[in-house]
Amino acid sequence: MTRICVFGAGAIGSHLATRAALGGADVSVIARGPHLAAMKENGITLHAHDGVKTVTVQAAATAAEIGPVDAVLITTKVPALPVAAEAIGPLLGPETPVAFVTNGIPWWYFLRHGGAMDGRRLPLLDPGGVIERLVGIERTLGGVVYSASEVIAPGVVKSAHGDIRLFLGEPDGSLSDRAKTIAGFIDAGGMPCPVVGDIRHRIWGKLMGNITSGPLCILSRSHMKATLAPPAVFDAAVRIAEEGAALAEAYGFDLATAAESRMRRSADIAHKPSILQDLELGRAMEIDALMTVPLDMAKQAGVPMPTFELAARLATQAATAAGLYTPPDA
Repeated sequence: MTRICVFGAGAIGSHLATRAALGGADVSVIARGPHLAAMKENGITLHAHDGVKTVTVQAAATAAEIGPVDAVLITTKVPALPVAAEAIGPLLGPETPVAFVTNGIPWWYFLRHGGAMDGRRLPLLDPGGVIERLVGIERTLGGVVYSASEVIAPGVVKSAHGDIRLFLGEPDGSLSDRAKTIAGFIDAGGMPCPVVGDIRHRIWGKLMGNITSGPLCILSRSHMKATLAPPAVFDAAVRIAEEGAALAEAYGFDLATAAESRMRRSADIAHKPSILQDLELGRAMEIDALMTVPLDMAKQAGVPMPTFELAARLATQAATAAGLYTPPDA
């Protein structure tokens, strides 16, 4: 039986673990605290659009308790990735792939990119190159997930709506068997999981939602529906989406989605973005992957993003004041 370990089984990780287990994989999870204790005792219970499901998983605090597996899904927040890279060693066999299911621009974005930008590093996202050194681009798969999830009690996860999916892809654009194997279990478990040859396109598509909802919801301290209700805020969100689409186009990706229609959909969702959940729970915030690095990329490409930059700089100040982010020049 194929063994899949989810490292960092919070809300998203627990949801993916549940889907993989429902799909027939032998699933283990690395977690901590009361959530870990509950999963050890009772497994994971998922409340989703397709019903309430409970699965049994091997839950552990360290990778050494699990041992080598056939695939790893890392679902920690981006600031924790260097620590995760150091911790997953016991999970890795000679051919074990590692799928990074994360928000924002990934640490590996320019590796196996092709063209003039191939091989650029992003030290804000991989300080000291520790992830590249310990995991390596050879093992790496990109992952983009849509699953508005939250832990509502230890061992219990709620998914807010039925529009769920996980995209997996190789950094070089190939359609590999290893990605298809992982995807097969997730898909069989009830979450559509396409393997795509354009994972960076999916990264930009997800980022558009993150950059419009994240900074504005941090500033409002509320969910998307309430945040976007005032016309002035909605209009600002549309401008941010337009700026984001221009940035994606500068890097070769046409998102082909009207900014206003995208915001109309977001304005109906009473869900707090994960970065706001992190602020409220006192957890390290993904400021660099979602804000700092995109702004740096915009500057390098000569793409003006005045509305996004204003919202992002204010959100960064809020995260810094809360002690949940340290600016790189601090």
